[in-house]
Amino acid sequence: MDYEVLQSVVDVRDAQAPGAPLVHDEAPENHCYKWAIGDKAKVDEVFQTAAHVTKLDLVNNRLIPNAMEPRAAIGLYNRASDEYTLYVSNQNPHVERLLLTAFVMGLPEHKVRVIAPDVGGGFGSKIYLYAEDVCVTWASKKLNRTIKWTAERSESFLTDAHGRDHVSHAELAMDKEGKFLALRVHTDANLGAYLSTFSTCVPTILYATLLAGQYTTPQVYVEVDSWFTNTAPVDAYRGAGRPEATYLLERIVTRAAWELGLSQDEIRRRNFITEFPYQTPVALQYDIGDYHSCMNQAQELADVKGFEDRKKASEAKGMLRGMGYSSYIEACGLAPSNIAGALGARAGLFECGEVRVHPTGSVTVFTGSHSHGQGHETTFAQVVAARLGIPVENVDIVHGDTGRVPFGMGTYGSRSISVGGSAIMKALDKIEAKAKKIAAHLLEASDTDIEFANGEFVVKGTDKKIPFGQVALTAYVPHNYPLETLEPGLNETAFYDPTNFTFPAGTYICEVEINPKTGETRVDRFTAVDDFGTIINPMIVEGQVHGGLAQGIGQALLENCVYDRESGQLLTGSYMDYAMPRADDLPNFKIGHVCTPCTTNPLGTKGCGEAGAIGSPLQ
Repeated sequence: MDYEVLQSVVDVRDAQAPGAPLVHDEAPENHCYKWAIGDKAKVDEVFQTAAHVTKLDLVNNRLIPNAMEPRAAIGLYNRASDEYTLYVSNQNPHVERLLLTAFVMGLPEHKVRVIAPDVGGGFGSKIYLYAEDVCVTWASKKLNRTIKWTAERSESFLTDAHGRDHVSHAELAMDKEGKFLALRVHTDANLGAYLSTFSTCVPTILYATLLAGQYTTPQVYVEVDSWFTNTAPVDAYRGAGRPEATYLLERIVTRAAWELGLSQDEIRRRNFITEFPYQTPVALQYDIGDYHSCMNQAQELADVKGFEDRKKASEAKGMLRGMGYSSYIEACGLAPSNIAGALGARAGLFECGEVRVHPTGSVTVFTGSHSHGQGHETTFAQVVAARLGIPVENVDIVHGDTGRVPFGMGTYGSRSISVGGSAIMKALDKIEAKAKKIAAHLLEASDTDIEFANGEFVVKGTDKKIPFGQVALTAYVPHNYPLETLEPGLNETAFYDPTNFTFPAGTYICEVEINPKTGETRVDRFTAVDDFGTIINPMIVEGQVHGGLAQGIGQALLENCVYDRESGQLLTGSYMDYAMPRADDLPNFKIGHVCTPCTTNPLGTKGCGEAGAIGSPLQ
């Protein structure tokens, strides 16, 4: 093979320099797009009369996702039926099938089955359709053989979609009391060499719309320029735009407090939103929250009052000790579909759920959501069992197979319980409505007089009742059944498209001890207080927060993707060069919760999977 070595460009600042090597001839100056939100004229006007302006330049460093298991794919072709089956470690198998069939291979969807069983972790990097998935599918027919491929870890470093990589300038205008008046931001976002599935929306609608944060800033203007470079594509990675927004906003708020001589909690308290719903100047409307309670609980758990004594003890040892605050907010659920469409997304953001009640009263749930380590098999089963009043072990959760479950959108953006769980709840509403009619027939009563609780149907005001299992059996053995008004069976499907995002929020407080002679930094204490709305399974939520905190602290202190600026070669292409956080890099976390149930979904949940990674990097 003969090839010519071309000049490369890997840094977003170099990509826009005059005379920089072009990644694509059709993208002059390597520019992909310019995007903005907010009222620039009003923001500029506020800055002209502001009592104080804080300015900040910062880099949000590029990260390389590292799931426990690298990507893998198996392609099968059945000559008899002319059907393909793709086993793949992917977070949204239906979207994978849609992209594979409609946009790449030109195959009918019903001729392709995508199965995503045990994925081995994803964190966003396994949302996408990768070239290897296409290759094994195509080759399985070409060779009439089953084709298997598994990434080496070095391949994953090179080709899996990376995260973050922003260079930003921010300015915060305030009055003399430290009240925020306006925020002005310009961000250059590195998109890599090619556009990945969600790459264009991460630095825009998932980033800029969160720059209001928890604060009553009247005016916000954000401008984003995105650029091509000779690097791996950059796309959604745990938090997807929200960590970048929190990192920028909380860094400039922290600096503003230093410049004004205010404490870190005081400057935040003066600007917290207290009345809901609250319309931000960057499109989103927060439904509910209690930011002061999160701050209060975080300060108590972190023992802020004892900080000065701990600081003196560190100084006596020749060490430095510091404390940092982060008050984050995120938009989860990635919904509703009509807003996403208006902003340019080419997909619906609903979710589906099918509830199949068996004659014995046990239940199988088919969900378009997907589990790759979040514990959906437990949480979804709890929701169904609690609603139907049956043992949790009588509920089976099926996901990740386009041949078995209705079309769904998979898992990302902390949407599983809020969107996927709500679809299941809607299906359960239909199950309960039909079951009440069956129970009313058996109990010789009107269905409007039937109440359902704790797994029993009861006639109001009487002791007449029958268990859920009897109703289920009657649905499938309809000997005594209102056949003239009801079909047999007890199986319902529902689709749920949210009316708004959900808005988890919280305050994190971190203490570090630094050796000034060596620069060695030790995270001594870390407190995280989150408002996730209704919590279904506290143990799973705590585990999700712990994992997110590890990733956020990893970004702040350890992880950093580096390319050689001359050759374009990846320098951090293995665990020898890319420092992943280990257990001894982290303290025992203190976790707390505030609950303001979400007002826009039936479960009151907000999502917890990304919060830890959003609130912690700037610490």
